[in-house]
Amino acid sequence: MLPLLSSANIACGMHAGDPTVMERTVNLTKRLGVSVGAHPGYPDLQGFGRRKLQMGAEEVYAFLIYQGGALLGFCRAAGVPMVHLKTHGALYNAATTDLVLAEAIARATHALDPDLILLAQSGSAMVQAGHSLGLRVAEEAFADRAYDRHGNLVPRNQPGAVLHDPQEVVRRVLRLVQDGEMESITGERVPLAAHSICLHGDNPQALAIALALRQALTEAGVAIRPLPELV
Repeated sequence: MLPLLSSANIACGMHAGDPTVMERTVNLTKRLGVSVGAHPGYPDLQGFGRRKLQMGAEEVYAFLIYQGGALLGFCRAAGVPMVHLKTHGALYNAATTDLVLAEAIARATHALDPDLILLAQSGSAMVQAGHSLGLRVAEEAFADRAYDRHGNLVPRNQPGAVLHDPQEVVRRVLRLVQDGEMESITGERVPLAAHSICLHGDNPQALAIALALRQALTEAGVAIRPLPELV
């Protein structure tokens, strides 16, 4: 996947990854010229960070500093910048509407490095929280996830929530890039603004989707750039 990306979210050991994987991935991004971001989540290895935990904002803040600081250390050792932070899974989803949680994420990002870009779901509370602290915020949309008519991600336990057909993903992303909208799972028009398009590496069709999407965007004249060049 990495050679096809402009920016990579690297798990920081709490929901996936470990120090060896983190070091190896950072060094690989350096060789490939891919921008690096921390991808911290709830401490939930068994659930891959996709189960919501009952953690207060200050606990979340501390766990983000811990995880982001670990990746920052590997980046410094490799001589590459850590460019952005994007929370993972259930933590990310909760902070799209929970402003207190979103503010904790923004504070942790700012504390790690005020020059970090906060990567956040388009139109979410995290966008508001990041801007309020003066962070650069990159809004993102999801290539391989379905949206409801309100612009929220359809929960993974519902049919059709995760998309696996590369051509369907291509069609949706081209509509996003060209028209600023996606189609909801029930057929409604959903306006979306996005600097970045997220692909999940654990999708069984991830590589096929990434190959098809990069080819389609290139053929459509869309320049694929790392986050620092966009915000």
